[in-house]
Amino acid sequence: MSTAEAQTIHKPESEFYRPEAFPAGLSRKVVESISHIKNEPGWVTEFRLQALEIFESKPMPTWGFIPRFQIDLENYVHYVGANQQKKKSWDEVDPEVLRSFERLGIPEHERKYLAGLEAMSDSETVYANVKKELDDLGIIFCDIDTAIREHPELVRRYIGSVVTPSDNKFAALNSAVFSGGSFAYCPRGVKTPMPLQAYFKVTAASSGQYERTLLIADEGAEIVYSEGCSSVQDSGTNFHTAVVELVAMDRSRIHYTTIQNWKKNMFNWTVKRGLCERDAHITWTDVNIGAQTIKYPGVILKGDNSTGDILSLAFAGRDQIQDTGARIVHVGKNTRSNVLAKGVSLDGGINSYRGLVKFEKGAENAYSHIKCDGLMMDERSETHAYPYNDVSGQQGTLNYEATVARIDEDMLFYLQARGLSEDEAKLLIVNGFCEGVVRDLNVEYSVEMTRLIRMILEDGQAIAPEPAES
Repeated sequence: MSTAEAQTIHKPESEFYRPEAFPAGLSRKVVESISHIKNEPGWVTEFRLQALEIFESKPMPTWGFIPRFQIDLENYVHYVGANQQKKKSWDEVDPEVLRSFERLGIPEHERKYLAGLEAMSDSETVYANVKKELDDLGIIFCDIDTAIREHPELVRRYIGSVVTPSDNKFAALNSAVFSGGSFAYCPRGVKTPMPLQAYFKVTAASSGQYERTLLIADEGAEIVYSEGCSSVQDSGTNFHTAVVELVAMDRSRIHYTTIQNWKKNMFNWTVKRGLCERDAHITWTDVNIGAQTIKYPGVILKGDNSTGDILSLAFAGRDQIQDTGARIVHVGKNTRSNVLAKGVSLDGGINSYRGLVKFEKGAENAYSHIKCDGLMMDERSETHAYPYNDVSGQQGTLNYEATVARIDEDMLFYLQARGLSEDEAKLLIVNGFCEGVVRDLNVEYSVEMTRLIRMILEDGQAIAPEPAES
């Protein structure tokens, strides 16, 4: 028995923090207490403690926009017990949250669910649409904590296999204190009959949320997964670092969609990566609204004939930086990748595309196409592109194109000349700009996204708010 196993089993209860009484900061006691509360096996505790050592050994990164944020992770509580902040009545929900739900057209029974009346999730997870037919097909879909208890052999084999704790400081942080997150395993030749759905919510001020998601598609399987993320508006900042690992085995497909609608005074620095074996395919569809975001979904095209798509859409408003992009590594032969990144800046916001495309020496006949477009709604906003290309072999082909523009005054005039108001014209132009990403969303999300775009433009003072119905 390892030292970590012995300590987890034999320490007295007084040696651990209670779920509702975690202090700010990160320490060995914090990590061991999380593992103790979840009653995890020793190998998970050891995984966490090794990650903590890696985290402590790595300095805070200084590249890109990170120095501007002046983050001190010791200021955050890194575990918030489930249901500690549960609302007792609809009247206690933040009025700003209620207004957002109403403007999005969300039915009241769903609003109550999303607002946390039925379940709250800070360091834990809330799930919807778990159906018996998944079990009948042999599909496993649950939170990561349940998966560790009930399917330890799968979790132990694949956790940290695509994003290792040593990958970067934030991957190490998540590996040490992860709580909540999705787990899915789709058996050989099976397809999910509906999108698997999860919802993550941050409610506690000055806290961190660290969900860990692991999706595994066996040979010839197909997983369609969608998640939504939001946070309650308050004056305290929050820190969010998720790790998402996708494993696509031979001839399998994974389609992962996320819409993250965080509050603006939140730091969202997330690590997402997928591994494609032979003839496999992964699509990331990534929409970022709110928060100070650093996120670059990635695909490692390991197997021959594997393919990957990354579709990204980000909105940067006042006092906000969206630093998003993609990472593609071509390893196998005849691999293909496609990146479409769209960024909208308004009300003085800063949007940037930061992408890496790498061709390994054996990546014969590999091809990658990258298109990143930036749209600025006013003269105070900014948009940037930082492409990184690493070509070790001589067999790969890279096609990169980028555009940066202010909203077109001639197009506005043309649309207004045909009967649209200026605000209607602006909304039409922005919707058209985003269409390449939005059309990939399922019907429910695409309808919500259209409404959300209007809300973003209204809040950023790009268009006037719609008059309230009498």
